[in-house]
Amino acid sequence: MTTRFQLSAGGVVCRRNPAGQLEVVLIATQGGERWGLPKGLVEKGESLEETALREVREETGLEAETIERLEPIEYWYWWDEDGQKVRYHKKVYFFLMAYRSGDIAQHDFEVEDVRWFPIDQAIERASYRTEREVLRQVKERRGVLC
Repeated sequence: MTTRFQLSAGGVVCRRNPAGQLEVVLIATQGGERWGLPKGLVEKGESLEETALREVREETGLEAETIERLEPIEYWYWWDEDGQKVRYHKKVYFFLMAYRSGDIAQHDFEVEDVRWFPIDQAIERASYRTEREVLRQVKERRGVLC
């Protein structure tokens, strides 16, 4: 059995709506069935923060400013490569980011939809347990920074 390691980075982009409520951006993939945080593989020569900012820009159409690095998440998954199952161990570093500019309609082709959600709705909507934990971390301890 082949096992590979992947290193990714992404962002939790936040803003305050006119009522002062904390909102974050989620992206939809897999035909709009999966909602999650923007993230992607670290490219050669890129820092974790550079990757996170690039992935946010590409997948959401938004420009953001990094506030701080959050606790990383790790998980395992299987992928079929040339008829063989390959096991991946993935580690993702997320950064809390403040929205600065941009338009969610300008997301790239890898993403079906991008939406702002109040933090509690984002926690409910996120498809992956580990990403729901990241969003809870933002709500409980860091939401005041946005």
